[in-house]
Amino acid sequence: MTVPRPWSARAWLDTFHVVTGVPVGVVLGGLTLVLAVAPPVLRRRLPWFARVQRSRFEAFLGTHIPTVATPTSWRSHTTWRQIGYHLLSPAVSAVATVVVSLAWSGSVVGLLGFAYARFQPSPLEFLFDLRRPAVVAAYMVVGALLLLLAPVLARGMAALDLAVARALLGPSRRELGQRIETLTESRAGVIDAADAERRRIERDLHDGAQQRLVSLAMNLGLARATLTDLPEPAREAIEQAHEEAKQALKELRDFVRGLHPAVLNDQGLDAALSGVAARAPVPVRLRVTIERRASPTIEAVAFFIVSEALTNIAKHAAATRAEVDVSREGDRLLLSIYDDGRGGATLDGGTGLRGLAQRVDAVDGTLKLRSPVGGPTTIDVELPCE
Repeated sequence: MTVPRPWSARAWLDTFHVVTGVPVGVVLGGLTLVLAVAPPVLRRRLPWFARVQRSRFEAFLGTHIPTVATPTSWRSHTTWRQIGYHLLSPAVSAVATVVVSLAWSGSVVGLLGFAYARFQPSPLEFLFDLRRPAVVAAYMVVGALLLLLAPVLARGMAALDLAVARALLGPSRRELGQRIETLTESRAGVIDAADAERRRIERDLHDGAQQRLVSLAMNLGLARATLTDLPEPAREAIEQAHEEAKQALKELRDFVRGLHPAVLNDQGLDAALSGVAARAPVPVRLRVTIERRASPTIEAVAFFIVSEALTNIAKHAAATRAEVDVSREGDRLLLSIYDDGRGGATLDGGTGLRGLAQRVDAVDGTLKLRSPVGGPTTIDVELPCE
């Protein structure tokens, strides 16, 4: 925790938060007791009190306390947690205010106490004679220490109030667990939906545009072979169109294969990665040991990780060879990608490796990169199979 300076805005905001907690807490605590015997229609105003407290924390401390679902019943767990905070808040704020006020006021008295002695006639009725230099010096030392301690106490008391508010006004552990479970299920659904959409696009392109390009290339090739008596400009136009059609067909096939290869669905990772390794510009030794296939989503993630890693090796590593090992141990799919290139790769060095890390994180996997300068580079990935 950073210690604020006595003259900093942070120290004063912490102090104002602590001091304003007393009147706000007393008013809301009293209204909470009134609501306990009020008609049910008035009891529904209880969540308003929590909003007031949240706004105070956000205004002075810049901290947002997560909201919870509006209680549907006066007997709900959330309602009683809010009531507990409104009744406990005045006591916490009162103690915090006393501690912080004593620190600030003590620093003022210690640093300026000598002035009181100068303007008062004798005799001085103090426990210590403030006309003595040694006593004045002791007072000023204590005042200076309190001046340095006051911001720390203000920050500590504000943190205590914040901890109590988070525990009682924020979501409980059970609610957080339910939210995490819901978000996990939603994320899994989004990933599966995205993978299904890629499969659909691949299927549509394969059955639609790719077949039309194949037909177009065949017709142009047939015209190029048979129509030999055409004028030279016409034949050159047909030849150029034929070459362009073949190039477009090749690019579309590469795009479809990178989008989601059909062989991955039909024959699994071994066959799909064999095709990637065969097309790689760098010699690749591939070893796949999988007795039982993982889910389609995990297989797709593993395929794209290996494919992107080999692309990065070919572009940036200056490697002469690469190795890819894929195996399954229990409920984990293990990938190891090695190259003998120049190394020095980092996850922050470009979008390629960062994209791999994001794909792995999306399915709760782990990625470890070892790439010292001069090489070699090894990427180890663990993916949950289910």
